[in-house]
Amino acid sequence: MSEERVKTHWFDRFASATARWTGHAGAFSIAFGVVLFWALSGPIFGFSDTWQLVINTATTVLTFLMVFLIQNSLNRDSLALHVKLDELLRVSTEARNALIGTERLSEKEIEELEREEESAKGSARRTADETSPNGSGDR
Repeated sequence: MSEERVKTHWFDRFASATARWTGHAGAFSIAFGVVLFWALSGPIFGFSDTWQLVINTATTVLTFLMVFLIQNSLNRDSLALHVKLDELLRVSTEARNALIGTERLSEKEIEELEREEESAKGSARRTADETSPNGSGDR
């Protein structure tokens, strides 16, 4: 494995573990405890500017870093989901293979595909209504 791949793999594992851990109640409890401790220490420090700067700086830095960690996890999860959906489309006899890889299309192209799907759904519904013995279709 190349050195770059090892570094990337390490970051992916770290980002996934961090995103998973920060989504649990324990992480929230720790964060709440830190904020509570900070708030209760206000009178000790005279509610000074430095006292306020501590929490502002910490939360800003953590928020900034978490954006990248969460986005990394989201990107990988989304890519894995698309690969799985593409596989299902590929092996399904009724699905259109043209839909494989639609996540790489422009927004305008995706909207056009959505309109085509809505039109096909409407056509299928009308056909079902016409062929149903009671005229209500199979809904």
